[in-house]
Amino acid sequence: MKEYSKKRFVVKKKEQSEAEPAGDGLIRLNKYISNSGVCSRREADKIISEGLVTINGEVVTELGHKVSLDDDVQLDGKKLNPERKVYLLLNKPRGFVTTLDDPHAERTVMQLVKNACKERIYPVGRLDMQTTGVLLFTNDGDLAKKLTHPSYEKKKVYHVQLDKDFLPEDLEKIEKGIELEDGPIAADEISLIDRNDLRQVGIEIHSGKNRIVRRIFNHLGYQVERLDRVIFAGLTKKDLPRGRHRFLTTQEINFLKMS
Repeated sequence: MKEYSKKRFVVKKKEQSEAEPAGDGLIRLNKYISNSGVCSRREADKIISEGLVTINGEVVTELGHKVSLDDDVQLDGKKLNPERKVYLLLNKPRGFVTTLDDPHAERTVMQLVKNACKERIYPVGRLDMQTTGVLLFTNDGDLAKKLTHPSYEKKKVYHVQLDKDFLPEDLEKIEKGIELEDGPIAADEISLIDRNDLRQVGIEIHSGKNRIVRRIFNHLGYQVERLDRVIFAGLTKKDLPRGRHRFLTTQEINFLKMS
């Protein structure tokens, strides 16, 4: 078995600049809507064509229409604001639900970032309540959709603590692939983190299926005592204390967009 090693990403911090309109001071309507955090540009085109958007009180269905920052753009009667794009990384602690609004949840991840910025951001993907680690927030609808779409297949790395020693034959099974109730699944890479503690396992996987890591180990008779996402789409929680957040650097943002 090969030992698990975490990848390192070295970045230089830079201030994030706010996007400006084109030289004529106008912005394409679908970009204006996407910048407001409502949805992606492609989804905005559909909303526009359905006649759900008004500009200064008039319905506009032309996809290439441009607007200025002074225009009153509304979706279903609600005014939109083209905010600057925000990209924020949280080292999620246990006991917080990944949701925008859940009346039944005592603690949500939004409470941890509520004072981070004036823009309305939302989590990209989700971690279950007891899972800790890397969680990205943004108001960039295009990027959020890209990172969560199944075809994107951006890898995630987890540190798993099991209730008992991990058997070599089970490692081989996960490497080759196992059959779960919703189909086959295999790890991209899996190995022991510490040969002196056989309960500590590292697993790299790109599947976005719900609770997939826990279900893989449960299928083989293990209980996951702790689950920590250490890497998501190249982003790490290095030097970021649990429960704290930071803004992405320009280099990190460009890396996400170009991947």
